[in-house]
Amino acid sequence: MGSATREALARSVSALADLGSKADLATAEDLFAAGRVVADSAQLRAVLGDPTAAPDAKAVLVKRIFGSLSQPAVALLGVIAAQRWSTHDDLLAAIEELGIRAIASSTPRSVDIVAELFTFGGAVTSDAQLELALRSKLATSDSKVALVQRLLGGRASKETVAIVRQLVEQPRGRSIRESLRAAARIVAAQHGQTVATVYAATTLPDAQVERLRSVLSATYGDLRINQVVDPSIIGGLRVQIGDDVIDGSIASRLTELRLQLAG
Repeated sequence: MGSATREALARSVSALADLGSKADLATAEDLFAAGRVVADSAQLRAVLGDPTAAPDAKAVLVKRIFGSLSQPAVALLGVIAAQRWSTHDDLLAAIEELGIRAIASSTPRSVDIVAELFTFGGAVTSDAQLELALRSKLATSDSKVALVQRLLGGRASKETVAIVRQLVEQPRGRSIRESLRAAARIVAAQHGQTVATVYAATTLPDAQVERLRSVLSATYGDLRINQVVDPSIIGGLRVQIGDDVIDGSIASRLTELRLQLAG
């Protein structure tokens, strides 16, 4: 992420915070819809992502195109458009992130969106056919959304369903697994938490997960643990927290040994 995008995203997130309870699930749905419109129009992306264009002119354009959306969504789109983004894709990512954050901030904490996203991500990881169906370029967006509704309807909150629908409708070159993990990190971040993705050959016992959380929290603060079963790990653990990777897997040690022997 470029420095321009970091600053632009920080200001956009601050604008969302200023809206308070006015930003909700409906706001998020409007942002997601607007993001898809922007993604489908190279001309609109170029204008809104042009760092030399006057912010006031871009705000007027946003109101003209998206004026039928809710007032909070239009206000946030205006703030996003007024910023300087490193790339056009960063602008699209910001629209999506603010939608996800709006959902996270307006949903009761009793609804654990992060856990629901982790659970669905685990289902996708363990079912190659499901992953293929959700990322296939041959399938229509409507068919993917219908599949998500069949899989999650009645099993996950409407907030989680809305996020997953967005991810399959606008993949932006990402795998569904990558998208789900990114969305979980955004929801956690909105609640002041960090996600630690733990790769292991088998599912870890609850007691071991809690010990791991306790040790890592001393350095990284409030953590959510996302377990990923990966038999290629063989043994030990590989932990990823943001850009930090702690690799204590047997597979990693074997690779290092092979490199030493080859040298």
